[in-house]
Amino acid sequence: MPEGDAVFLTANRLRLALVGKTLVRSDFRVPRYATVDLVGELVEEVGSYGKHLFIRTTTASIHTHLKMEGVWRTYCAGERWTRPRVTARVVLGTDDTEAVGFSLGTVEVLRRADEHTAIDHLGPDLLGPNWDAAEAVRRLARHPVQPVGLALLDQRNLAGIGNIYRSEVCFLRRVHPATPVGAVPDLLALVNEAHRVLTQAAHSPPWRALVYGRQRWPCQRCGTRIEVRPLGETTPPSDRITQRERGIYYCPRCQPEPD
Repeated sequence: MPEGDAVFLTANRLRLALVGKTLVRSDFRVPRYATVDLVGELVEEVGSYGKHLFIRTTTASIHTHLKMEGVWRTYCAGERWTRPRVTARVVLGTDDTEAVGFSLGTVEVLRRADEHTAIDHLGPDLLGPNWDAAEAVRRLARHPVQPVGLALLDQRNLAGIGNIYRSEVCFLRRVHPATPVGAVPDLLALVNEAHRVLTQAAHSPPWRALVYGRQRWPCQRCGTRIEVRPLGETTPPSDRITQRERGIYYCPRCQPEPD
């Protein structure tokens, strides 16, 4: 699933392609919004919040979430699409550009005034202008016995972290992902690290992973072999764990597992 930096960069690309232009085509290929017609509306803004993306026209906010398979692509008007047409969920066209959302996990067309309903349940946006580290710490601390590797994935605590960056942030802070939130030595420092990492990934891509996807490779700090396993299971680490199983990657020497 794309993480906050990927959604942020997608919003940047769509902003360059659409903002300031009038829609000459709007095609929503989901039953609930199949009759919505935004032709003639000006695209005013494109923004993201955590893993959520918003394309804002004169009257509406098109809310999408990529989930596991979703992606937005932009094309010159009339250009051949590079993905199967049957997977298109949203098509927005201007005189010179088509923006197509393929295999999107969520599609909503909201009134601008109702956009907040899509994100009211989320914690502070790590890449947002109003990022609030203290609020993120407060939300995380409400569940002191939960493994921090799970708490970081909960978008209600802070929005934007997925499986890649939870492993990276914990490694950088020398915290094992199975450590209970209440036992993390400096929760604010962990949150600030998450903000730093995602900001760097969003503004100076690409991020070079230190542990994620590097099982059996030597740790870049101490040389110990990186391990991976599903969080919460006691079975030995396995190289067969896939990304879909959301394995935690860690250095057993730099990040000792809690008792």
